[in-house]
Amino acid sequence: MHRIVIVGGGAGGLELATRLGDRLGKAGRAQIILVDRCPTHVWKPLLHEVAAGSLDTHAHQITYAAHAHWHHFEFVHGELAGLDREGRTIRLNAMMDSEERGEEVFPVRVLNYDTLVLALGSRTNFFGIAGAERNAITLDTLEQAERLRKHLLQTCVRSRALASGGKEDSVGIAIIGGGATGVELAAELRRMESTFRQFGLLAPEGQGVMKVTLLEAGERILPVLSPKISESTRTSLESMGIEVSVSDAVTDVSTRTVRTKSGRLIPADVTIWAAGIKAPDVLATLDGLAVNRINQIKVTGSLQSETDENIFAFGDCASCSWTGNRMVPPRAQAAHQQALFLFKALRARMEGSAVGVFQYKDHGSLVSLGSSSAVGSVAAVANIGNVFVKGLVANLMYAGLYQKHLMAVSGMWRMVVGLIAHGLRRAGAPRVKLH
Repeated sequence: MHRIVIVGGGAGGLELATRLGDRLGKAGRAQIILVDRCPTHVWKPLLHEVAAGSLDTHAHQITYAAHAHWHHFEFVHGELAGLDREGRTIRLNAMMDSEERGEEVFPVRVLNYDTLVLALGSRTNFFGIAGAERNAITLDTLEQAERLRKHLLQTCVRSRALASGGKEDSVGIAIIGGGATGVELAAELRRMESTFRQFGLLAPEGQGVMKVTLLEAGERILPVLSPKISESTRTSLESMGIEVSVSDAVTDVSTRTVRTKSGRLIPADVTIWAAGIKAPDVLATLDGLAVNRINQIKVTGSLQSETDENIFAFGDCASCSWTGNRMVPPRAQAAHQQALFLFKALRARMEGSAVGVFQYKDHGSLVSLGSSSAVGSVAAVANIGNVFVKGLVANLMYAGLYQKHLMAVSGMWRMVVGLIAHGLRRAGAPRVKLH
């Protein structure tokens, strides 16, 4: 049986494994294997809500093992360590227990493949900034988002204790990077602040303050979107009391301060890095596969590696041409479109037909600005470019993106049941996790 190994269970990888399992795995035409270093999947665009405590992670996690059983593919818990292209095998690192007792759960393993698909997503790029990797918290994984949430909670509780002792104390939060992740997290923190005050975990107004500073090295926040969206977003953030600093790059990150190129020192009890991405370092070590300067696999129009036609790559870890000198952007919608393309392309390849060429279609971008608002642009019905949207309508459209993802990987009925169950849970719980 033809063996397709997919490494990476993010939005694109999980969707591809699900579709191939339902079509080829169920019919016994191919063996589909999904490899991921984590046991569960959470849609990455939701990690800022996990960090702010406004998302119930248990309700929104998909367990790979159970999902694989339901959709006729195999899940292997492991982390990619090496590749043998001649032997068509990948090597997985040994997996240690999560409680740090040093016990080995899985040994080093080798998996054979006929077709290999790399969908490892992206990691934070610190650009060599002094102290950034050591002192800033990132949002690459669910574990990092939970770590940030607990750190924010502890910092606010400490501030509340100081206020009770008669001292004024503020909580300084510096978010480095004015892209979608930084903007959405800044807005979400205002919901966290309001709930913490409501339940007494943060000092009342006038006795303490959560001071949020969003820092962007470029001329404007959301630089990949239109100036109109950027300006509207900045106005909204500033109306929430969030300071937006542009054209002043960060040069140093210490434990309690952030220094910028202009010499400004920003006090920061919590520093969050959301300034850039790169593909995982392991991709640059894989048996001569061609990669670019940020470790992305260089692929052809069919999403096949330029080095090896038996290896495909897509999503954030792939460098794929779009139009002119532009590359397909690292967005969830791009991963979704590429997963759909590969679902058809891999079936065609098994049948000896032409794989085809991937064509990316930009359907617009939406950025959440809290619980009841969003801003962005969406593809127009007529051929007049994207249309600017803002407010409640944009927020409903933003929420629909996640439901679309759930429907793609779990089906209509599971998505609907999950949506109802989530609404019932939220009716009797605080808007933000308080422990």
